[in-house]
Amino acid sequence: MAAIVPLQDSDLDFDNGTFDSAAFTSQALTNWQSLATIIDHTLLKPEATCEQIENLCDETIRYRFACAMVNPIWVPAAVSVLSGTGIPVGAVIGFPLGASLVSTLRQEAAAVIRLGACELDMVLPIGQLRSGNYDAVHHAIHAVAEIAHHDGVLLKVILETALLRVDQILRGAEISIQAGADFIKTSTGFAPGGATPADVALLRGVAGGRCGVKAAGGIRTVATVRALLEAGANRIGTSASVAIVREMGAE
Repeated sequence: MAAIVPLQDSDLDFDNGTFDSAAFTSQALTNWQSLATIIDHTLLKPEATCEQIENLCDETIRYRFACAMVNPIWVPAAVSVLSGTGIPVGAVIGFPLGASLVSTLRQEAAAVIRLGACELDMVLPIGQLRSGNYDAVHHAIHAVAEIAHHDGVLLKVILETALLRVDQILRGAEISIQAGADFIKTSTGFAPGGATPADVALLRGVAGGRCGVKAAGGIRTVATVRALLEAGANRIGTSASVAIVREMGAE
């Protein structure tokens, strides 16, 4: 198998706060191995079993995906399978509603980090954002960012763009970045709509080179991945990871 070189922050163009989507897309789609390094292999269904989580992790190892993304209850099982592989476990918090108390978010973040999670995908307080309570949104994200960054953990903030107006997407993205998000993310996959190139472009327009942009929700083909990368995403979240890399030639 060809050597797999994960795409790093150094692959981004941070000059003047910009991000070269065309160059990143070209590199990410060089081969299936390169693409795999920017995909979060995801299983967040409430009915998921331990066996399915272990299979997700086995696939993550086989194809060297960026991480295995699971619900909090499955972090110990995922950590056990991925131990020693160099592949992180990611966990969602405040998921999927974005309606948790800040104290609950802090406790959940600290708990999954203690269990071994190295990446957190947090849903911002959607109702607070829609209500114009921007200080509350900032406070919730910053509270989690403090805990995550204390332990060197990445924080991705989910806006659930399908439920927001354009001005709310723009405001939510800026608040998230100022509050400490390492990535801003489109969707949970549980709302009526998922990632779209238009929404990704909005997020990248706000982010520039200040943070990453993760597209998630309804992503099932290489063509969709390409469109989202060209719009500005540099991380993809999907449960169809294996089908996507096989479409590019993986076995």
